[in-house]
This record gives sequence, C-alpha cells and structure tokens, in this order.
Amino acid sequence: MARELQKRPSTAYDVARLAGVSQATVSRAFTPGASISPRTLAKVTSAAEALGYRPNLIARSLITRRSNIVGLAMAHMDNAFYAMLLSALNDHFAQVGRRLLLFAGNPRGESDPMLSEILKYQVDAIILASTTLSSSLARDCHKAGIPVVLINRAAAANGVSAITGDNIVGARAIADYLLRGGHERLAFVAGLENSSTSQEREQAFIDRVVAKGMARPQRTVGHYRADATREAVRHLLGARERPDAIFCANDLMAFAAIEVARFEFGLEVGKDISVIGFDDVAAASLPTWSLTTYSQPADAMARAAVRIIESGETTGQTQRVPGRLQVRGSARRPLT
Repeated sequence: MARELQKRPSTAYDVARLAGVSQATVSRAFTPGASISPRTLAKVTSAAEALGYRPNLIARSLITRRSNIVGLAMAHMDNAFYAMLLSALNDHFAQVGRRLLLFAGNPRGESDPMLSEILKYQVDAIILASTTLSSSLARDCHKAGIPVVLINRAAAANGVSAITGDNIVGARAIADYLLRGGHERLAFVAGLENSSTSQEREQAFIDRVVAKGMARPQRTVGHYRADATREAVRHLLGARERPDAIFCANDLMAFAAIEVARFEFGLEVGKDISVIGFDDVAAASLPTWSLTTYSQPADAMARAAVRIIESGETTGQTQRVPGRLQVRGSARRPLT
C-alpha cells in the first residue's frame, strides 16, 4: 500500500490509515507541544517517513488562522548589521515555532509597495527593518489586526511598535569621548535624511557638543552607502579646516571614512584623525579597522521583537535596547 500511495503526494489521511490512528492524532503529532503518547508519536512518525509525508502548513493555516510566518522587510543588505539582525531574528523566531518570509527592499524608497506585497501572504506579523512606513498603511495593518514592528527606526504611526538602539545615549557618549580626547573640529556623517535613527544620533551628538561650549560640528551625508560616504569624506578632509574627528551614523560609513583618511590623505587613524561608528558589527573588531563604535545588540533587539509579537499586542510600544561604547584604536583615547 505504501508503494501505491507514493504515486501521489501523501496526505494526513494516508498516514492515519497506515499508522492505524485518526487524522486528529496525526495533526497532534506534528503540532509542537500537543498532547500525544510517545508510542503513538512513534507510530505516526514511522508511517510518515514511509510515505514521505510532510505537513501542509498552508492548509493548516486556513484552519487555525495562524501561519506561524512573520514577514520581514529589510533593505540595506550590504550593511553587516542587518545580516546580524536577520540571523538573530531567524534563530529566536525558530525557537517559538515561527519562520521568516524575507522581502528585500529598496534602501532609497518607502516600504509601502513592499508591504502591499507582503499582505498578499497570510503572515501573522510584519517586521520592518531599515525601511519606512506610511501612516496610511500602518493604519491598514492595525485594522487588520496584523502587528507591525519597526526595528532600528522610531514608530511614526499609532498601533506600530518600535525597537531601537539607544541612539541618544550612544551619540552623547561618543561626543563626550571625542571631547575628552582633545578634539576641537568635529564632523558628523549622516545616513539618510529621512531616517529617524540617523536624525536622533545627529541631534544628540550636536546638542552635546554645543552644550560643552564647542563649535557646532560640520555635517555631510553618506546615505548609508560606502561610495557616497567616500565622496563626502573627501570633501571634509580636503577643506582648509578639516575635522580632527568624524562620527559616522553607522559602521559601514565609518569603514569608508577610514579608507579615505588612510589611503587617500595619508592620515594615521586614531592619531591624526579619529573616526567613530555606530552598530559594532563583527568586522569592527578586526585589526584592519579597530573601530571605536557604539554597540547595537542585534540579539537583544531580535528577542524584543519576538516578545512583542508573541504577546499578541497590536498596540504601539517603543523599546530602546541599551548598548555601550566599544573603545578600540580608530579614535584617540582621552589622557584622563
């Protein structure tokens, strides 16, 4: 009988017949945490293996109204921080029996077209990382009862939850560190102009520097891209009063700034000029970069996302995940 059934995809009914149990028992056997005796589970598993049966999760979702799939929209895939975040989200959602459906977006555009595509699938929740969300689409998701969580962005609409790093505390810590190192001509390289993350880091950095009685930092924009950052830093370092310290809104741009300072202007990074980033990606600790940066713990941010979605709450909440300044060789150390 098993040989005949292999001519078509096996069903739960086939497994139940071969194992001598009900279809409900087969369903319990493939439902994590369901009540089933070890002996019965072994019978069902053996029958499923003989038939090459795999549960149809799509069909099950039509019954349970839960797909156990979380839609993840992510841009800036060249940024190692988002690779770290993707890995952490995948690991932590797997622990609660959920899977991610990844949509790679346009880093320069809004997420509405991408979200419209995600909504065609039966996802239990939506996570937006490094993308923007319009208020109208946020309202649509909220009305549909689909939780929306922004990661690394502040919430801009009611009913949307957000998880961010500690941008303000981190930017202030960076300003204090550079000023204690005796720097007098500071500069900030922003990410995207409409990025709430970059805006928070920039404003907190500038406010802290000015509050300490120093001149307002120079400003340029790197658009979270290495090529744009190289061009922006060339202009900074080519000026008559070039900065003696540069704070970049993320590590990717800080790496580009170090390249230009070191290889195009012959500066010794950490002595002639200081460069600091934000994120603390894995490459930051390599001797090539030895980047001083403020950490954003991707693992803690992923765990926070899982908690929000598993709680079933669709009301908006904002969580800031604390980080810390990772002191390495790319910035001059304070004397005291």
